[in-house]
Amino acid sequence: MTERERMLRRLSAVEFAAHELHIYLDTHPNDTSAGAALNEYEKQAAALRKEFEEKFGPLTPGDDGNRWAWIADPWPWNN
Repeated sequence: MTERERMLRRLSAVEFAAHELHIYLDTHPNDTSAGAALNEYEKQAAALRKEFEEKFGPLTPGDDGNRWAWIADPWPWNN
């Protein structure tokens, strides 16, 4: 597994945890420990996204102001 794949998996896991906490907080809005955990996961996700984009470029088109930057990455069939 490449460093890029490891970073994407870590980012995906942290964003999944944040998403699940959002759902949980829909039904448990007074759970302050879950709210604190959500804030921490969102901070981690932002930091991981920033680190990833600094190393490998934008995750989605337009993240860097250049909506065509994504096309510079190798396509799956080029690997």
